[in-house]
Amino acid sequence: MVGHYENTYYIKMIQITLKQKIAATPLQVRDALLDHAQLERFFNAKFVLLKKQNEGEIIGGKGAIRQVIMAGVRFEERIISADSNHISYQIIGNKPVAEHRGDIYFCVSDNAPTSTEVTYNIRCKTPWWLPSLVIKFFIKKDIAQALNKLKANFKGNIS
Repeated sequence: MVGHYENTYYIKMIQITLKQKIAATPLQVRDALLDHAQLERFFNAKFVLLKKQNEGEIIGGKGAIRQVIMAGVRFEERIISADSNHISYQIIGNKPVAEHRGDIYFCVSDNAPTSTEVTYNIRCKTPWWLPSLVIKFFIKKDIAQALNKLKANFKGNIS
């Protein structure tokens, strides 16, 4: 079914799931991903914190809003929830894609208590005029690269 948002049609829901084992605790990984000012270490984008987390929430957590600048496109993301096992965020509005939601899960590895399996799940709707396979390819490439950089950031760095 085609949805209509701001005079642009979105038709295809895509979902991407990637996993990576990282030599860090879930809290270390979570804190690195909620340090909005430093996210460009991992992602091919610039991030500016526009609004801090809600009162009583973990630093960078629920309620935080960040501006993302990627390939000349600006958009905002809101942190929906954040705890020791999960971060959930969404793009505010419908550009560059519609109904975008990201969920990042942290699970302690059974084999090593200082190893975390990160599962990164994104789903969104793509514009009708842009092949969903193209969008999926670029999002998947960017997230895979970010997870590899996150992994490299923690090599030999467990506290």
